[in-house]
Amino acid sequence: MHLVMINQETIQRIMDATRIEEVIGEFVSLKKRGTNHIGCCPFHNEKTPSFNVSPSKGIYKCFGCGESGNAVGFLMKHEHYTYPEALRWLAKKYNIEVEEEKLTDEQIERNNERDALFHVSEFAQKYFASILYDNEMGVAIGLSYFHGRGLTDKVIKDFGLGYCLEEWDNFTRHARANGYSDNVLQKTGLTVFKDDGKFYDRFRGRVMFPIYSVSGRVLGFSGRVLSKEKQVAKYVNSPDSEIYNKSHILYGLYQAKNAITRQDKCYLVEGNIDVISMYQSGVENTVASCGTSLTIEQVRLMRRYTKNVTVLYDGDSAGIKAAFRAVNMLFEEGMHVRVVLFPDGDDPDSYAQKYGSTQLQEYLRDNESNFILFKTKILAADIKGDPIRKAEVLGDIVRTIALVPDLMERTEYVTQCASLLRVPEETLQNELAKTLNRKLYESLNHKPDENDKDIKEGDAQDGQQGEVQEQVQQPVQNPVVPFAINPAQSQERKIISLLLNYGNEIIEVVSQGENGQVVKENYTVAQVVVGDLLGDQLTFVDPVCQEIFNKYAECINNGVVNIDTQMFVTSENEHIRDFAVSMMIDDYHVSDKWQEKHIYVPTRQERVRTDVEESLLTFKLKKLDIKIDDIDRQFSYLADDEERLMLISQKMALIKIRQQLGAALNRVIS
Repeated sequence: MHLVMINQETIQRIMDATRIEEVIGEFVSLKKRGTNHIGCCPFHNEKTPSFNVSPSKGIYKCFGCGESGNAVGFLMKHEHYTYPEALRWLAKKYNIEVEEEKLTDEQIERNNERDALFHVSEFAQKYFASILYDNEMGVAIGLSYFHGRGLTDKVIKDFGLGYCLEEWDNFTRHARANGYSDNVLQKTGLTVFKDDGKFYDRFRGRVMFPIYSVSGRVLGFSGRVLSKEKQVAKYVNSPDSEIYNKSHILYGLYQAKNAITRQDKCYLVEGNIDVISMYQSGVENTVASCGTSLTIEQVRLMRRYTKNVTVLYDGDSAGIKAAFRAVNMLFEEGMHVRVVLFPDGDDPDSYAQKYGSTQLQEYLRDNESNFILFKTKILAADIKGDPIRKAEVLGDIVRTIALVPDLMERTEYVTQCASLLRVPEETLQNELAKTLNRKLYESLNHKPDENDKDIKEGDAQDGQQGEVQEQVQQPVQNPVVPFAINPAQSQERKIISLLLNYGNEIIEVVSQGENGQVVKENYTVAQVVVGDLLGDQLTFVDPVCQEIFNKYAECINNGVVNIDTQMFVTSENEHIRDFAVSMMIDDYHVSDKWQEKHIYVPTRQERVRTDVEESLLTFKLKKLDIKIDDIDRQFSYLADDEERLMLISQKMALIKIRQQLGAALNRVIS
């Protein structure tokens, strides 16, 4: 039993010594290209290399499948190591002695209890499995049930299935005789203890489905009753414990993970038997939620292995509605979702038993549909000429499309769904823009107000130069921009890219002092960018860009000068992690041919100051363009002359500001 853990100083030494190109080079054939290395991605099948490794930043990124991270993350993903196992692997490679520190009494007690829970769970699984083959009642009831469901002995053993005898305390007595305490039996839920001192086996008279961790440790159980009594629950699951949380686990993932990685695809079904039947039929990349509705933690667990998921549900109306409910969080996590509905009355298990593995695999291949298009077709058939119902369906479809994080995917869905629903594409696009804006403002803890104005009433109405200058210092605040067609989004990415790649670079800032003298001061790029945008109260439309910017602002406000970008590379938020790595992977380099011809080409680092000035000015111009366009749209709907005059005044003031910014931008880039 380990009573120590790797201390932070050792972890830092390991990370400092690690060269990511050497680590990944042991598993992937890499070739140097510019400042980076490139090879074929080990996480998906590809012929053209799209897997980039940046030695200077210690990160990798595949531009084919999107996988990204640092050396530790690569080992955890590729070798399925735990975090400590990955660190020990690196320590061994770089000959670093792993210094460990003693755990506190509280940590030791907790680890002792966890180990005890693991041990009794594994003991229980072996006992239930032995009952299935070595006990007369186990063979007659449990084994005959599994055989009756068409399961072979091999698959029964692969999944560790078993049987708990229909006796009040058979297992508990056996566990006690082998030294397991009532405390661990109660905490795992294997035994239920009553207040009056009586106790009984939770799973008595049930066939047993052990639930494994990703590494193959037994965490808990799901037990199916075989009696016909209606008042008895069909399935009973282990209660949550120190080692088992059903909302964080996918049934069958331990058996399916290699097939999921190999095929870059996962099938999601409803029940344990469905998983096992699919596995036996050759569709090994299948999982199910553990007796609960699909949770965000389960989706993220699935996404560690693939972004492609096909949801399998019964073909009745309840199955269709269940499919609709389950997929929202899949889309939100960037998954590509498809669906297969079985004929009414069938599920994956019954279909496999009726028609066999070959026909099952053919059915899955031939009946797979893109989920959003499938949902649109189902709901469109339900409209039946009712305009109210059509409006409801449009809203429903738009809300689903809005969950898709990728801009290009959303655009394609709008085109195809508009055709299926027989509405103008612009109508669907406008509704999508409203929905995305609403989500954005909610994510920024801002409640949208239809009467909210970006410029206070009365500002810039007389067009005087003094008030125009004031507007330059405090320009447009929180413009409402359709997320899907936001023209400033590329500029947002440019600004965040500057922060991530050059945020700690020192640049010289020239300003005018109180007496008109020229003042030169040195600041980091991050200080300049954050100070400028916060001063003008400008925000980002892209929530990921905004969150990264907020973290930079927090660090600078706390006096942190050199900001470590690894906090984004290792972020728990997968969107931030992927975005940051994508922005930081940079293969720009100056060709040797320029030097051979004695032609000097500035490096990117040498262009940083100009890039910062140009990017900030362009960003502000984009924001002003959006505001001016918004005024033009409002103008066409207004009938009141006074309101029209006010809008004209506001527009003229904004145009003057845009002219000033445009002139400043021309000076920077000329």
